Parts: sequence; structure tokens; C-alpha cells
Amino acid sequence: MSRLLVVPVLLLLIALASGCGEEGAAGGATVTVYVSAPLRGAGAEAGRRLCDEAREQARQGRGGEELRLRVVCLDASGPDGGWTLAQVGANARRATEDSTAVAYVGEPDPEARRQSRPIVDAAGIAQLGGISGREAVAAVRAAIAEGNESEPRQAVFAAEG
Repeated sequence: MSRLLVVPVLLLLIALASGCGEEGAAGGATVTVYVSAPLRGAGAEAGRRLCDEAREQARQGRGGEELRLRVVCLDASGPDGGWTLAQVGANARRATEDSTAVAYVGEPDPEARRQSRPIVDAAGIAQLGGISGREAVAAVRAAIAEGNESEPRQAVFAAEG
């Protein structure tokens, strides 16, 4: 009889343990905004500006924020300096692998954004594109503040995705 009890108890413990970490962001947690843009070649100036604006806006912050916002800039350019499908895809996949990612600021080129959107959408990460880095980070902050701060990825996706 005791063997019959062991299996259900073990299954219950496994089920409870697998739910750990699903509670969302705690106060003082860090959330990440990924920015993908060419940082070399002809589009480098626009790409650097997008990243610099996002970083500057993230540093300014809002007083009393529960969540810390981090910006990660990824180079979308290939060997010749222009964006490549392979690099755009790799950047989008990198964002999806980060549990702290709440938004992906897509490439300045609309065609490149069309390539990365399905990847980040599938992970429930909002893609923001066609706006400045400053506007993108401000939109992320507003979405988190207006939504559920304990689930920042969902809040941003609901508002911007």
C-alpha cells in the first residue's frame, strides 16, 4: 500500500516544483529591452542612434520604479555592414532565450523587422519598430506601469505586441 502512495506523492512534488519561478517579476527585478540594429556599415549611424537613445532613456528612469530596465544592443549587420537575415534571426532568437526580455526594438529597416517579428511574437515578446529608441523605452515603461508589474512581459505584449 505504501508503494501506491509514493508514486502520487512524487508526482505531486514534481508538479509543485515545476511551477516555481512562474510568479513573474519581483520588486527590484531587472527586465530587458533588446535593440537590434546594424552597428557597422551604411546603417551604423542610425543603429547606434537607436541604441544610444534607448540606453539614455533607460538610465533616466522614473522615480520609485519597482523594476530596473536594462537595454541590450545587438548588431544586426553581416560582414558587408548591412543587415542580414541570419543575423536578424539570431538576434530575435537571443531575445527569446532571455527570461527577463520584455520587448524587442526591431531593426530600422522595415523588411528586417518583418523577419524578426514572427520569432519574438511566438515567445510573447512585443516588437516595437519604426520609432526612436527613446520612444520605445518610454512605451515599455508606460505599458509596465499601466499593466501588471508582476508580469512585465505580458503587460508590454498586451499594450504593444
